[in-house]
Amino acid sequence: MEAVGLNKTYAAASHAAPRPALSDVDLAIHRGSLFGLLGPNGAGKSTFINILAGLTRKSSGLVKVWGMDIDIDHRRVRAAIGVVPQELNIDPFFTPFELLEIHAGLYGVPTARRRTLEILEAVGLLDKAEAYARTLSGGMRRRLMVAKALVHTPPVLVLDEPTAGVDIDLRRQLWAHVRELNARGVTILLTTHYLEEAEQLCDRIAIIHHGRLAACDTTEAMLRRIGEKELAILLDRDLRTVPPAMAQGGVGAACTVSLPAPRRLLFRYRPAQTSIAEILDAVAAEGLTIADLSTEETDLEDIFLQITHAPLDEGGENEADKGTDAGDGGDAHPMVL
Repeated sequence: MEAVGLNKTYAAASHAAPRPALSDVDLAIHRGSLFGLLGPNGAGKSTFINILAGLTRKSSGLVKVWGMDIDIDHRRVRAAIGVVPQELNIDPFFTPFELLEIHAGLYGVPTARRRTLEILEAVGLLDKAEAYARTLSGGMRRRLMVAKALVHTPPVLVLDEPTAGVDIDLRRQLWAHVRELNARGVTILLTTHYLEEAEQLCDRIAIIHHGRLAACDTTEAMLRRIGEKELAILLDRDLRTVPPAMAQGGVGAACTVSLPAPRRLLFRYRPAQTSIAEILDAVAAEGLTIADLSTEETDLEDIFLQITHAPLDEGGENEADKGTDAGDGGDAHPMVL
């Protein structure tokens, strides 16, 4: 999937001004990627997906799916993409089996090539194949939406909040199938508010904020952007205050020390500037005995909050992300991943 200079502005309603939903989005996702598109509610994620699926008309820019321009090859684009929207769109008077058969027929899939039972088993609905859709739970209906998107074996699968309302066990089952599809070469675009899922599943991540691409990089590189770690040390005796030598930068200028509990020292540091060995040496120099310790690294939630809570400059660029792009600090048209 590729977007170059993509813009979408919704027309004015009543006395309101026109509302820009996407502004100059440049993004390219390579074949076989499991790509995460993150952002707050109203950031433009669903608008982007709806443009890919042909449900919303873009205002300007170029968009391609599987190498096909959505304006020129719109029918072939729709055949190449499977979309799982946020909204549940299921006829309650049909069974899951019937719904998948009808959907496959709409895509022109020959009867001999249909994989209805295989897909139902993959999403954990085989035992509900003949039950009316209206009797399914919310989580089951969500999985049925995923099944509908797979009936024509699309090379590109777009999942817009697919696990909303799905319990933990069923979510794991769904993600196992997503990983399997990706291993077979299916390109997957995922939006989710479960940031730990995006961190574990996606090889690359983009964050969209106020309709603009605020960050785009590999998951590993994204997690290195803050690069801050925490080391919590449990002592064998109480302290009233942080030892003066530590409080005054004795561990290193890039390390801060606090005492959240009488026996707990908390060190916040950057591994590139301060090592754990230096911290432990400083603790030993104060004559303190360590009873236990634990470390905590930056996670995707930290990155997400930092970017989405930073103010935008006049040009719409995120202040927390100036000078960064897909990883090399250079060309930004498009961000090829």
